[in-house]
Amino acid sequence: MLKGIAASSGVAIAKVYKLQQPELKIEKVQCSSEEEIGKLAKAFEKTVADIEIIKERAAGNLSEEELAIFDAHLMMANDPELKGQIEEMIKSEGVNSEYATEQVANMMVNMFESMDDAYFKERAADVKDVTFRLQCNLVGAIIPDLTTINEEVIIVAEDLTPSDTAQLNKKYTLGFATAIGGRTSHSAIMARSLEIPAVVGCSEIMVKAKQGDTLILDAIDGVVILNPTDEQVSEYSSKRVTFLEEKEALKVLVNEKSVTLDGHEVELAGNIGTPKDVTGVLANGGEGVGLYRTEFLYMDSENDFPSEDEQFEAYKAVLEAMDGKKVVIRTLDIGGDKKLSYFTFPEEMNPFLGYRAIRLCLDRTDIFRTQLRALIRASAYGRLCIMFPMIATLKEFRAAKALFDEEKAKLVSEGVKIGEKIEVGIMVEIPAAAVLADQFAKEADFFSIGTNDLVQYSMAADRMSEKVSYLYQPMNPSLLRLIKMAIDGAHKEGKWCGMCGEMAGDELAAPVLLGLGLDEFSMSASSILRARKMIRSLKKSDMEELANKALASETMEDVLELVKNSLK
Repeated sequence: MLKGIAASSGVAIAKVYKLQQPELKIEKVQCSSEEEIGKLAKAFEKTVADIEIIKERAAGNLSEEELAIFDAHLMMANDPELKGQIEEMIKSEGVNSEYATEQVANMMVNMFESMDDAYFKERAADVKDVTFRLQCNLVGAIIPDLTTINEEVIIVAEDLTPSDTAQLNKKYTLGFATAIGGRTSHSAIMARSLEIPAVVGCSEIMVKAKQGDTLILDAIDGVVILNPTDEQVSEYSSKRVTFLEEKEALKVLVNEKSVTLDGHEVELAGNIGTPKDVTGVLANGGEGVGLYRTEFLYMDSENDFPSEDEQFEAYKAVLEAMDGKKVVIRTLDIGGDKKLSYFTFPEEMNPFLGYRAIRLCLDRTDIFRTQLRALIRASAYGRLCIMFPMIATLKEFRAAKALFDEEKAKLVSEGVKIGEKIEVGIMVEIPAAAVLADQFAKEADFFSIGTNDLVQYSMAADRMSEKVSYLYQPMNPSLLRLIKMAIDGAHKEGKWCGMCGEMAGDELAAPVLLGLGLDEFSMSASSILRARKMIRSLKKSDMEELANKALASETMEDVLELVKNSLK
């Protein structure tokens, strides 16, 4: 029995498919530069073609947001800078193309991994994926094709690349276990999207597991059992049936209200990245969209910022699909961990704390005004709430709101039809905004707490850094006090307060958030029904007592213990 991290819930029992990538032994050899550059060009062409084929195969399984990873890979494989650096080394040192590729790739990976910025850290995995494929094409090595799997298996691997996960066929891939990774790693996120069980961070799995072994994957408790006994197979088969029955039973809650045993109602909404994601929100009984990340519109645009009409069509599609339900659309949140191929950001020591989100928009008002016009036009087709991200001061909010008011007045004077009531609020993700929530609430129509950033800014800890990951503590009493400030500040002025960070979908956090008075919980679509089941099993009065105890606690561990005891 091996222990790991449960990254995507479920139970599976099947034979092991051990995914082992080719081991490349690359040596430095003096070669003809002309021949090697010709060989490199052909390898780049094949790499681009390979990625395009994988993307095409993945299109049926993944959302546009998830497919965007392959656009990033194609951009990298077509990047003249990458190719140019390899060619330069071939020419200057007279070495073979595979050696030059390895050296340039290692340099880029080390550079990205050494950066504090989460976006660049994530790009290191992309560089590895693309350049490994390039090296394989240079030496003629065959990368395993997961699309050829034609029997039920559990994939065991050191890790799964974006290319690997895109090729998984749910009919045959019952789950996977990896040696490395955490709940927020790419493979874990993709597993939840595909709704297949996954256990990651199971360090000994590649050493212990053999091709064809029988394996039990318990992705509820984060356990992997190799070559189980008949009794264990029977036990976990029952556990799997129970899990699937519970999952099916949740479907009866699709059209039910999210109301506690003592009659207190909250709203459960979904987070989306593209208009297509609305389908999942509605299928899981979402009562609204609590966060529409508009940056994907910009990231998917190849050569320039999306036009007003392009944006209008996307926002209109979401509002129409939600049919009168509330839709919170976040204005452009680019920078930090999200870059654009066609826009150069200034070099900064810490881009997460720099020129990004509302700071960029207030500087580049031409970009911001285009988005605001598209949003205001779309408001005629549903219940629109506009949310400004990364707000630190009232002055910033007032400046953004003034631009909104100007564009709204222009559209009205032009005779354009707009919605009767557009709510304008802020994302509370900077501690300063939470502390001053009572003042913000006098002017903003609503708050939505972005816990992912609120936690890392409060703890001064990069959530992507393994060495300080222990400080990512959303249930720390200090964070709960900031959340209470935001909720109380909103309620004091008769405004609503939601949450759109990962914490909103956490089953251990929900009871405390309910007790603190959170009005709206926005999460991934697949988490909505489970959250509704929990909300309907609780009394708000009991959760208020729990929340008060949590606020008075000393550590996150104390809070978690309180919650677990209250749910027994």
